[in-house]
Amino acid sequence: MLGYSLRRFGQALITIFVVSLIVFGVLHALPGGLVRAQLGSKATAIQVHSLEVQEGLLRPLPIQYLTWLWSALRGNLGFSYKLNESVATLIGTYVPRTFLLVLVSLLLAVSIAIPMGLWQGYRRNRADDHALSATMLILYSMPTFLLGVILILVFNLWLPVFPSTASDFGGSLATDAADLALPVLTLCLANVSYFSRYMRSAVIDNLLEDYVRTAKAKGATSRRVLLRHVLRNSMTSTVTLLGLSLPYTISGSLIVEALFNYPGAGLLFWNSAQNRDFPVLLGIVLVVTVATVAGNFLADIAYGIIDPRVRLR
Repeated sequence: MLGYSLRRFGQALITIFVVSLIVFGVLHALPGGLVRAQLGSKATAIQVHSLEVQEGLLRPLPIQYLTWLWSALRGNLGFSYKLNESVATLIGTYVPRTFLLVLVSLLLAVSIAIPMGLWQGYRRNRADDHALSATMLILYSMPTFLLGVILILVFNLWLPVFPSTASDFGGSLATDAADLALPVLTLCLANVSYFSRYMRSAVIDNLLEDYVRTAKAKGATSRRVLLRHVLRNSMTSTVTLLGLSLPYTISGSLIVEALFNYPGAGLLFWNSAQNRDFPVLLGIVLVVTVATVAGNFLADIAYGIIDPRVRLR
């Protein structure tokens, strides 16, 4: 297990290194250069040269990269000239809210999708299985923004239960929960349709395995076979999908946060893109990438625990 974990950790470090190179390259390939992006197109040549000397932009690129990487490792990701705050401060304020949104929605989606997929696999090709499959297919094919709009119509306009915007986020726990309800539900329903379909297929495949017939021949009940044998072997695909779905969920949170005015990294990214606030954009990309790679690393470790065979790969 230690060797398997070290291999996966090495792969994660290589991925983060490559992403840091891409972020650094994009930072220096901005239209008009990094200094023009900060000072604007009307800056004089003297102002441009002064800032280039101040930020060390006249040094060789490898030296600039090492300097930037060292600053990033210490939490210095630049300065937002639009918001007049450091990027690290903005990320420290907004990114945890996005992680809360993504974490709660994923946990809720998995807690619904696993028993649903288990039930559908056991009841395959029956009326309830067909009804659930049709519903999940509709949710799976529906764009995230459309699903969010439908939830606003149902739970805010027709049934005024939850607010459509998170204007009071940061208040009491009850207020925060109400503000989180529709964004979490939007991401949760999109992920439930994704996880349950694969869980159903995995359950059907495992029900046809020899070990299931052997367990039934020994007198094990259907419930015992499902919970003791089929469930664990079917969850390997779900654990893998959980890691692979992190980029999809985080990117979907950008649309969800903009739609519900939820004050997270997605809304900050959206506003920064409109204001051409490049240091904030690239800082969010770097931090979210590191978090995504870390999530995939943890999913790989969990996969190795559930299925010991993958440790030999």
